[in-house]
Amino acid sequence: MVPTLFGRIQTRLFLLATVGLAVTALIVPVLPGTGDAELADLYRTAVAVLAAVAVLGVAWEFVYHALMQFRWEKDWPTLFGLLTLINEGLLVWALLALEAIPGVAVNPPAAAFWTHFLAVWLAVWLVANGPMRVPFIRWRFRGGRLV
Repeated sequence: MVPTLFGRIQTRLFLLATVGLAVTALIVPVLPGTGDAELADLYRTAVAVLAAVAVLGVAWEFVYHALMQFRWEKDWPTLFGLLTLINEGLLVWALLALEAIPGVAVNPPAAAFWTHFLAVWLAVWLVANGPMRVPFIRWRFRGGRLV
C-alpha cells in the first residue's frame, strides 16, 4: 500500500491529536530543565509546539509528496519516515528561537524541547507502523485515509 497525500495528512493529524497529546500529557511534568516554571505554562507551550508540528507537518507532506515523485515506487522507505524528525524538529526549534510560534508561554530549554519532540515523534512513528493497523483494518487499503 502506498499512502496517498491526503491519507498521510489525515494519519499525521489523527496520530498527533491522539498519541501526541497522550505522550505530551505524560511527559511534560518530567521534562528536564524546566525548573520552577508553572505546570500550566509548560502544558500550554507543549501543546502549542504540538500544534505547530501538526500545521507545519501538513506543509511538509506536500514537500515530501513532491520529492516522492522522483522515486520509482512513489513512497518512502520506513526509515525515511523516522528520519524526517531531523528537518521537522530543526524547523520547529528555529521557529521557537525566533518566537514565531503563537501560544508559547515559556521558551523551553533545548533539553525539554528535544525530549518532548523525540518522545512524541517516536511514539507516533511506532503507532503508525504497528498498532495503527489493528483498530483501522482497512486503513492500509485506503491509502492511509481514515475518513
